[in-house]
Amino acid sequence: MEERSVRLNVTLGADYASKLARLAERVHVQEGSLARSLLSSAIDEADPDSRNVADLLDSIAGAWERAQIGLDQARRDETIGIDEL
Repeated sequence: MEERSVRLNVTLGADYASKLARLAERVHVQEGSLARSLLSSAIDEADPDSRNVADLLDSIAGAWERAQIGLDQARRDETIGIDEL
């Protein structure tokens, strides 16, 4: 089976971005490479049980509010289709 890569853009808050930069400098790798490795490890360790995923999502500050904004934007047709990206 062929492994397919997917590009994902992630925005970090200033504190996390600074910490990532310090870690990358310490281990002499690019920030993006380290971020990819850390995210892959976190995904590998994540419990796919839906109850745990819901708890994880609930723990993200502002996630519900941002999701509601996205829904409102979609209702007003202020979104870009995936095929247009």
